Amino acid sequence: MSTLQKENELRKKGYQYVACIDECGRGPFAGPVVAAAVIMPKGISINRLTDSKKMTKAAMKKLAPIIKDIAVDYAIGYATVEEIDRLNIKQATRLAMKRAVEGLRIIPDYLLIDGTEEVYIEIPQESVVKGDLHCHGISAASVIGKVFRDDWMAKLDLEYGEVYNWKSNAGYINKKHIDACIEHGLTPQHRKSWSTYNEVLEQIALKNSDQ
Repeated sequence: MSTLQKENELRKKGYQYVACIDECGRGPFAGPVVAAAVIMPKGISINRLTDSKKMTKAAMKKLAPIIKDIAVDYAIGYATVEEIDRLNIKQATRLAMKRAVEGLRIIPDYLLIDGTEEVYIEIPQESVVKGDLHCHGISAASVIGKVFRDDWMAKLDLEYGEVYNWKSNAGYINKKHIDACIEHGLTPQHRKSWSTYNEVLEQIALKNSDQ
């Protein structure tokens, strides 16, 4: 099946501006959740574009500006760590998606959303399971959203002295990240609503009691 099939079917039904939406940063222990909304031109397919999880960082970096140049319109939305902790990650993700759609200069007449999510906005929409793999526009949103968030986390990594290795791990949990949290402490960029937060606090307290 062509990755353009879903968008082509909608255009045949009269929808002119189909915005495709994907999120990234739902799972990490640190940093914001980000969403991208992209309206691609009719019939245009970018070679080598697929689900960002199947692409290297170098490949995404190369494709992101191409997508932006080709797109009819695109926008990024995000929800902060504070909003994630206050709302919960599901609602914060939907908020990021809503902000991405509202950031578009062109008002879309239909939304295609990766996964099973919905956007709380008065626009006809459809969720597409594994859309970042099977829908070209969602793949495009996946790439520019991921590159945007990776760049953001790399800047935060510099701001915090590169001790948490966010440039490499993008805020996801791994041993080096957790060891750095225990050694240097938790930051405002870490999500307090994650069970890992309290687990790290316990490890810090244990380390201090042994000293």
